[in-house]
Amino acid sequence: MSGVLAWFAGSGVVQGLIIGATLAFLTTALILDAVAKAETRTVHGWSAIRKVGQPGNGVLVRAALQKALPVVNVFEEAAYWTASRDGARKRLSGERAYRLHFPAGQLPPGDAFWSLTATDAVGYMVSSPTGRSSVDDHSGLVKNTDGSVDILLQSHEPSGAAQNWLATPPGRFKLMLRAYLPGAAILDGTYEVPPLVEVRS
Repeated sequence: MSGVLAWFAGSGVVQGLIIGATLAFLTTALILDAVAKAETRTVHGWSAIRKVGQPGNGVLVRAALQKALPVVNVFEEAAYWTASRDGARKRLSGERAYRLHFPAGQLPPGDAFWSLTATDAVGYMVSSPTGRSSVDDHSGLVKNTDGSVDILLQSHEPSGAAQNWLATPPGRFKLMLRAYLPGAAILDGTYEVPPLVEVRS
């Protein structure tokens, strides 16, 4: 038996199986990424996949969307947008400061709540002096005189409007905006998240 195993190990069959399995895995990953990209809608740098969890999705679509957004609710229960670039299509970086400006009455509409979270490029939460890793509709955000809301995203605490500050990590980072029990404007696709604009900190 040991002679058979030695022949099998040295015959190239094992190497062929390993190489074949590796190529199959990589090919599958590329196909799933391509399918997920085709199902993704990006506006102002914010990407959303509306078909997550919907009945009728084929096996390939379900697998692709599960890889892109694992363990998420259907869009009708929770809408998710992600961003790794600003409105000018430049990668988000903790070396820069950004403003997310919501015109009056244009915060994410819904019947529950919304939240905005910053993570590093891997997905780890950001620690900040405020002790919070996200801002939401319960954060007491200060409105401008015209009723609009500006959320400041930068690595260091701003000189003013700290209540509207979301700390970002050094280096590249990404954002996730969630709206739970999203409103009709989100569900019908008419609502658009404003672009992130780079500002002088």
